Amino acid sequence: QLQLVESGGGLVQAGGSLRLSCAASGITFRSYAMGWFRQAPGKEREFVAAINWSADNTHYVDSVKGRFTISRDNAKSTVYLQMNSLKPEDTAVYYCNRVIIREGTYYRTLGDYWGQGTQVTVSS
Repeated sequence: QLQLVESGGGLVQAGGSLRLSCAASGITFRSYAMGWFRQAPGKEREFVAAINWSADNTHYVDSVKGRFTISRDNAKSTVYLQMNSLKPEDTAVYYCNRVIIREGTYYRTLGDYWGQGTQVTVSS
């Protein structure tokens, strides 16, 4: 049974950094592309970043390009999101999920399961 556990969130000042982790279990992790998403209060969940199974292809939403880096460790069944130069508008609950990447671009999530997420709050 798939389980995704996000961690690493917290309160940080604008310009600061955080590193999120998402540990997966119940799946053959290396078989899947993975992605990070976020949901701010009153807004829909949005795509942030994706990485293919071999970590040689990544895709980012324009608003985080150059600031966020997605990576993965297949031996640990974990995907990471390094977030630098954080802005107040990055404040949200962050989630990971399995995704489909087509032609190097995030296409959609795979399945309906979501973990509990991890809260990121950036103060100005």
